Amino acid sequence: MHQNRVNKVLQLMAEQNLTQMLVSDPCAIFYLTGTWIHPGERLLALYLTQSGKHKLFVNELFPFADAVQCDKVWLNDNMDGIGVLADYIEKDKPVAVDKNWPSRFLIGLMDRHAGSAFVNGSEIIDRVRMVKDAEELEIMREASKLCDIGCQKMIDLVKEDYDEETMGKKLGEIWESLGASGHSFDPIVAYGPNGADPHHTTERGVHKKPGDSVVIDIGCVYNSYCSDMTRTVFYKSASAEQKKVYEIVRDANLKAIDKVKPGVTFAELDAAARDYITEKGYGKYFTHRLGHSIGLEDHEVGDVSAVNTDVVVPGRVFSIEPGVYLPGNFGVRVEDLVIATEDGCEVLNHVSKDLTIVE
Repeated sequence: MHQNRVNKVLQLMAEQNLTQMLVSDPCAIFYLTGTWIHPGERLLALYLTQSGKHKLFVNELFPFADAVQCDKVWLNDNMDGIGVLADYIEKDKPVAVDKNWPSRFLIGLMDRHAGSAFVNGSEIIDRVRMVKDAEELEIMREASKLCDIGCQKMIDLVKEDYDEETMGKKLGEIWESLGASGHSFDPIVAYGPNGADPHHTTERGVHKKPGDSVVIDIGCVYNSYCSDMTRTVFYKSASAEQKKVYEIVRDANLKAIDKVKPGVTFAELDAAARDYITEKGYGKYFTHRLGHSIGLEDHEVGDVSAVNTDVVVPGRVFSIEPGVYLPGNFGVRVEDLVIATEDGCEVLNHVSKDLTIVE
């Protein structure tokens, strides 16, 4: 168990007068225990209590779970797992439950009146996970180093006559060669007009033409943590408008990064980029939030958007990714990950952001 992380969860529980919680999300269980358990359709729950008598309810199918440093309650496919779990819960007290637990388990527990009330405990786990500890930050630095290498290799491949789908397959080979654990999300490789779709799906048979923009949005997983970055380059040539839009987006990225420091709200970061793009006449073509938090998952709770008034604190890791998308024409996005520090931020991505034309 990562006891310091568990203690932070227990502290937030205490602030909400909660004595017990069921952690059900495999990602959150890994965060707290250091062990990945993917239960499939089977019941999995980590029961946390203020008394410290934590228990992991896990199926015998996963004997490696014995490594988790707390008491285990072993289940099997012939048992009424919810009935077993209900017997351990303090029925006269509320139960916090985190996200992603199938309704067949939660409703079954509620039908047994296992607690005096059931409350959403997702925010508790999310709040703790938002601020990365030193171990997490070092892993994320290494993940981004690999992502930088992968991104530069992808840029170098733009000169080849590969369709979008093949480029995505080449990236998988790159991650394997670097010792990464595959993609942190489905990679986006978008040529020309396809770049105007921020979440474009790579297509078979789509080849680039001279003058096309090439959006490369990629990330890998390293030691369970995600990386994510975007660079946009141009094939053979770039028009005056493409150059203009690229410089606007890149400068918006830099302006937002320059504003990151403790006490600034995430909404203010979004505004730093969005207001600049709007001032330059392309505001309506910046169609998404400025960024997202990242860690064990590529998109974690806590975005960089106009509606998030939370303030930046040291240890937060998030993306800064302004974009301009001109339908039927081209798109440009420039994305870096940053770690908020005591007096600013550490930028994790170092592939050049100078306008690049690949010959």
